Order: sequence, then C-alpha cells, then structure tokens
Amino acid sequence: MVSFDRFTLDNGLTVLVHHDHTTPMVAVNILYKVGSRDETPDKTGFAHLFEHLMFGGSVNIPQFDEPLQKAGGQNNAFTNNDFTNYYITLPKTSLETAFWLESDRMLSLAFSPKSLEVQRQVVIEEFKQSYLNQPYGDVYLLLKPLVYKKHPYRWNTIGKDILHIEKATMEDVKAFYKKYYNPDNAILCVAGDVKTSDIKALAEKWFGEIPSGEKMKRQYPQEPEQTEARSLTVERNVPQDALYLAWRMPKRTDPDYYAVDLISDILSNGNSSRLFQKLVKEEQLLSEVNAFITGDLDGGLFLVSGKLFPQVSFEEVEKSVMQELYRLKEKEIPEGELQKVKNKAEAALVFSEISVLGKAMGLSYYEMLGDANLFNREKERYLSVTPEIMQKTAAALFGSDKKNTLYYKAKKKS
Repeated sequence: MVSFDRFTLDNGLTVLVHHDHTTPMVAVNILYKVGSRDETPDKTGFAHLFEHLMFGGSVNIPQFDEPLQKAGGQNNAFTNNDFTNYYITLPKTSLETAFWLESDRMLSLAFSPKSLEVQRQVVIEEFKQSYLNQPYGDVYLLLKPLVYKKHPYRWNTIGKDILHIEKATMEDVKAFYKKYYNPDNAILCVAGDVKTSDIKALAEKWFGEIPSGEKMKRQYPQEPEQTEARSLTVERNVPQDALYLAWRMPKRTDPDYYAVDLISDILSNGNSSRLFQKLVKEEQLLSEVNAFITGDLDGGLFLVSGKLFPQVSFEEVEKSVMQELYRLKEKEIPEGELQKVKNKAEAALVFSEISVLGKAMGLSYYEMLGDANLFNREKERYLSVTPEIMQKTAAALFGSDKKNTLYYKAKKKS
C-alpha cells in the first residue's frame, strides 16, 4: 500500500506527497499531460523536442544540470504518446533546489535561438541514428500508420517526418510551451522523508504564483473500427527477415486491459511461454519471438514480432503464430499457467514500489489516469482475471479482420 496526501494549488497544480522515512533521498516527479497525441499532423515530434528543450536553461537558471549536481542530485525525463515525465532524485537536505529548478522552467523557459538549435540537432541526430540508420529502426514508422488512420497515434513520439523538427520555428515552439507547460496541466509528486505541511509551503512558494494556462478541450480524432486485414511488405538492409503482427487493444483505463497484458505474458514472457516453446524451441522457425503491449491511454497496440531463420517463409511463421492465438480463443488457459503470469505481474508491481522514485512516478501516472489510488488497486485487478475472461478477451482481440501485418524482408545479397 502506497499512502499519499493530495492537494491542489489555486492555479490548478495537483501535488501528491508520499512519506518514506527509510531513505535520505527524495524523489521529485513532475508529469505534464502532453505527448505526441497532442501534436498536429504537420508539426510532429514537438513533445519529444520539448523534453530536450526543458534542459536547455530557463530565464534565471542558464544551466539546469549544474546546480542540481552541486546539490548531489540526478535527473532525467521521457516522452511517450500520452505524457512527458521529468524526475529528480536528490538528498532531502537539498529538496528546495528541485522546486526552484522545476518552477523556473515551468514559468519561464529561456528559448534562446542557440538552445533551440542545439536541441533541434540532438533530436535530428537521434531520429537518424535510432530510426533511419539502425537495423529495424523504422519498424514503428511503418507499422503505426498501417494500424491508425485517423488518431495521432499514427506517428511516433520522435515524429512522423524529420523535416517537422528541421523546420520548427521559435514561434511554433513558444506556442506549444504556452499551451501545455502550465501548472493546471501538471502533476507534481514528492516522495521521501518529508512532511506534507513542508511540501505545501514549498509548492506555494515556488509554484503558487505561476499563472494557469488557457482551458483546453482535448478532442482527438476517433479511430474508425477496422473491418479488414491490412499488410505492408518492405525490403531493408537487415540480417534477417522479420515479421510484425499488430492489433489495436483496449484503452489503458478499460477493465480488459489487464487480461490483454496477461495474454502477452502467456505468449512470450520467458522460455516456458507458448510462442517461445512452439516457434523457437519446437519448430525452430524463429530465432526470437516477442508478444507485448503499448498500453496507451486511447487504446494502444498488441504486438507479436519475430526474427526468421534463413529458408523459413513468412507464411509458415504467420500460420504458426495464428494457431497459438486461436488456441487462446478456443480453449481456456489452465489455472496454473494463468497463476504463473499473475505472479510475475505482481512481482513487477512490488518491484516498482521499492524506490522513492518508483513510487513518485507511479503515483503521478495513476493520478493522470484519474486517481493516484489506482496504484494500490493494480494487484487486485490482475488477480481478478479468470481463464474465462482471458478467453473472451482473446476472442475479441484477435479478429482476423483486425490484423495488421508488416513483412520486413532482408535484402538478398547479390
């Protein structure tokens, strides 16, 4: 049980406080409710660009990392489809440094032409290295627009086109910041050996005078129901053929999310999992196989991927994978097999609650989902999934008319 206090400042900033008296370190996590789904189709990659820009200095603090390092702290951030998360861990004695740093960049990012140019080049280089020049790097640049036709999940967090970042103007960047980087679009969580009254005083002191943003109406284009299977074949300079199968899955807040997550574990979590046993060990069609979910707010992806051995055809692999998926639809999973993956899910949840940073990030995330206390209910939600629910969920998930297939071919050497 992760206990916490919650209060909201007049400007709309939600603040969560978790008390952990076992450590001298404190975690300060700030989650902004802005991800790549908040971008427009002609200006993508901005949420991720901002993750970099936020370290480029604010009006009163030219170097973000310098004072933090002097205070014995560390920090980092990440961006995804739905939100951007910044986190700091530092000794309790230096806690106010984190409030000073985070409030200054929320109130007044520096926006120097130099900072924009430096971070633009960093992101462009990342785009090239991780997505364009790396083997299999463009898989999701190809797969996402195959699955999504309307929703902004159809582009990657890095962006749809490298040109969008190359052409981003100072005006574009400032407008994005003004719209999303506001106290009423953020959740601040502090976890460690702290008192709620002290955190309240610090929050008021450093964030209280930052004005709220304009009221936002979030309306994302709704993805139409998929009614026929789709496929794409590409040829690339890679060592092995690879197969990618994708289905749209329920929203993160949907009760069926937990069954879908457990289905992915039944299929490929560990060497005793079904896909590994059949396609890697018995039939020796694949050198590796994975089934996993993205778990996005508006309905993510259920993915199965595998690298093919030479002389193995896509048809053989796809047929074998689909047989395993149909098995889930036709026959209930034995209770013992289900319990095994539930135990793994429970262990992962327990592990996420060990560190103060894990708790600060978890509470912020579940608060974004609707209530930080959902963090404490995850275990029971996984444990309440029955074989019958698993079978019913698999039947709804793996419709043949809802399948998206990417045949990723290795170029034949001449």
